[in-house]
Amino acid sequence: MPSRFNPIKIFSGGSSKYLAEQIAGKYGIDLGETVVNQFSDGEFQPEIQETVRGCDVFFIQSLVPPADNLLELLLLIDAAKRASAHYITAVIPYFGYARQDRKDKPRVPISAKLIANLLHAAGVSRVMTMDLHAPQIQGFFDIPVDHLDSSTIFIPYIRSLNLENPVIGAPDMGGSKRARYFANPLQADLVICDKHRKRANQVEEMHLIGDVENRHVIIVDDMIDTGGTIVKAAEMMIEKGAKSVRAFCTHPVLSGNAHERIANSVLEELVVCDTIPLKEKNPKIHVLGVADLFARAIHNVYEYSSISSLFDVKED
Repeated sequence: MPSRFNPIKIFSGGSSKYLAEQIAGKYGIDLGETVVNQFSDGEFQPEIQETVRGCDVFFIQSLVPPADNLLELLLLIDAAKRASAHYITAVIPYFGYARQDRKDKPRVPISAKLIANLLHAAGVSRVMTMDLHAPQIQGFFDIPVDHLDSSTIFIPYIRSLNLENPVIGAPDMGGSKRARYFANPLQADLVICDKHRKRANQVEEMHLIGDVENRHVIIVDDMIDTGGTIVKAAEMMIEKGAKSVRAFCTHPVLSGNAHERIANSVLEELVVCDTIPLKEKNPKIHVLGVADLFARAIHNVYEYSSISSLFDVKED
């Protein structure tokens, strides 16, 4: 277990340096130095530029494409382990491959489980992440997992909007539990979109369960990829009489023509976290920072304090 008597050091992988600098700053220390040595054939070798012997080390890296980001994190963990780090925590704001959490058809991998195995094999002592696509992925690990929740960031912002008669929307049946977690402290009703996919990233049909007439709808989800589901849900809710529709999605994957789709949608705004850097600016996208939450979570891990206390959201 980590000890307050062991020095703490925070390092970053290439995909999250922008966020790691903010987290280290919020914590009150400098971000540790690393370099990536590149060979002519494309092979690379991360190198930690300062001693970590006896230290509690935190590596910050979101697992966004390309897969080199995952490999870089694994190599950094291995380097720290071989340099006699006392305790190694992988801080993964966006846990990629989390959608592949089960064998839903023949001859496909359970990729989220494989990633968990790779992290454990590399030598990580603990994992910290945020809004997993499926919370049960925590069970894929045989080490502690700290699962941070974006509600502590989103709910204060929702309250600041002072919307009259809001309703919380789940984009699919699987997201109903997350939506209810938002609805309870806001004392809002819940509506659910029942969707059927023809194939990955393509919604074939969608139906609405619940009433949105003359209501301000807030759709909540863990991530937004192509934006197809959210945009279609917003259009359907406006057709059903909603006054406005906003979407709150933690991880802005936003692949393909998602930015254009969001910009041309009926959405009032899309609110996301900076777990993944935006590829382009979009007037409809509002970004909320997670650095303070992660810095406090790292502090509580280091000091043996409660993590769940960070997510006490009181009812209105």
